[in-house]
Amino acid sequence: MPERARTAVLVAAAAVLKTGRWQLHADRHRIELTPRPRRSCPDCRGAGGWWVGGANPEMEACDCWAGRRELRIRLLPLPARQDEPPF
Repeated sequence: MPERARTAVLVAAAAVLKTGRWQLHADRHRIELTPRPRRSCPDCRGAGGWWVGGANPEMEACDCWAGRRELRIRLLPLPARQDEPPF
């Protein structure tokens, strides 16, 4: 990937992080943005969800982050995995 394109991708990722509630993960294989709960959400108050009681309590995700898409930009292909270690 040319240097200008890489810089443009990083600038775009920084702009998205500033405008919304996103968590950034970047390595040489991908840049990944995942949504985070809003602190100002009136339903979950930034916790991301709430516990639903009963015999098997479960965490129910709030719509302030659970309904949003993940954004992923692939940079380099992942290396092939070996089934068995070399001898």
